[in-house]
Amino acid sequence: MSWMRRRGALLGFRPAGYRLGVTTRRFPQLFVGLAVFGFGSGLMVQSDLGNPPWDVFHEGLSLVTPLSIGIAAIVTSFAVLLLWIPLRERPGPGTLANAVLIGIFIDLTVLGVDTPEHIAARAALMVVGVVLVGIGSGLYIGVRLGPGPRDGLMTGLANRGMSLRVARTGVEATAMGVGWLL
Repeated sequence: MSWMRRRGALLGFRPAGYRLGVTTRRFPQLFVGLAVFGFGSGLMVQSDLGNPPWDVFHEGLSLVTPLSIGIAAIVTSFAVLLLWIPLRERPGPGTLANAVLIGIFIDLTVLGVDTPEHIAARAALMVVGVVLVGIGSGLYIGVRLGPGPRDGLMTGLANRGMSLRVARTGVEATAMGVGWLL
């Protein structure tokens, strides 16, 4: 069974073929999805009301290094991809685009959107950010061009016998804990 079929079965979908008509629609959808996801993540960061686990790590890394939060996300993506090697996971074109583009769009959002002073405006940023991350996830995952680096780590651990629930919880709890310590 190919790695895409294993991952597809694990995530509940069958990978689609790379027919020309389908592929030409999939790449723009991938890029739009990653941009929307990165913009949503940036809005959550700018809300100053809390971050998802991996953004806690990225922000922690950006506080102890000269890296911006987006560049910290990119560096982290490639470090996580190195963890794929012993798991024998293979990145797809969507994996590599994810590794770079989300961090770029986080930084663009952080540069272009100020943190509001009023709590209601910050709450609105958080809500819009969460919704956009959900929409962006659906768009880029739906094209089936490879999981993001962090999701591939989780599915790689699950493919090696770890419960998917334990893999996801463990990976995200570790990222958040280390980010909090940073």
